[in-house]
Amino acid sequence: MSKSDKASISVVVPVWNEEAGIPQLREGLAQVQELLRDYGEMEFIFVDDGSTDGTQRALHRHFEPTGNYRVIAHERNQGVGAAFRTGFRHARGEIVCTIDSDCSYRPRGLQLLVQALESGGDIAVASPYHPQGGVEGVPWWRLALSKCCSWGYRRIAPVPLYTYTSIFRAYRRRVIETVSFQGNGFVSASEILVNAARQGYRIVEVPMTLHARKTGRSKMKVARTARAHLQMMRSLISKESYQ
Repeated sequence: MSKSDKASISVVVPVWNEEAGIPQLREGLAQVQELLRDYGEMEFIFVDDGSTDGTQRALHRHFEPTGNYRVIAHERNQGVGAAFRTGFRHARGEIVCTIDSDCSYRPRGLQLLVQALESGGDIAVASPYHPQGGVEGVPWWRLALSKCCSWGYRRIAPVPLYTYTSIFRAYRRRVIETVSFQGNGFVSASEILVNAARQGYRIVEVPMTLHARKTGRSKMKVARTARAHLQMMRSLISKESYQ
């Protein structure tokens, strides 16, 4: 595929109280831009989900020289799913990627996801729980919750995947324009995949290693996230029983 034929890329980055990690994020995204330079213009959309620290100031300070970024702010914290909806509304690329602000996946991973779309996928998902994937240094509680949820979805969702909870992804534009989701929290990641599978979109898993964050703390509320996943699984089982 020639450069002129390749689609522009939007990268949506939800952030919440990540002031200390913005320099690391800048370094990672600079590598992403270098790796994907042949795909045409890139834009970075940071959705500040109600941060109360200096996250917005840090974003403008570190990314202003690049000129290809936007910061969109929520007045209050609404959750990563709400941040995705905001980012998707503002994204202009034909390929739309979502990444973790804590850089828990290495920059080259985004190149692999985009390449998976070129090979025929509609959604490409980083998959640390794939047999060829891996996990390094991640807290046991986060790993247990994510693995248990993925195990449950694999048995009841329309498409069997090893990983449903990763938000490190690449989407074709038509997916974000036609697949709706209601969840505001981390459950939205699984909801998007389930709804996309129901609409016939092809989901490709890309084996990848998930690393522990180097700065700050995870924003996941474990009990709340677990309840949301259980409610969604019950809903899936209920819908299947009536078909």
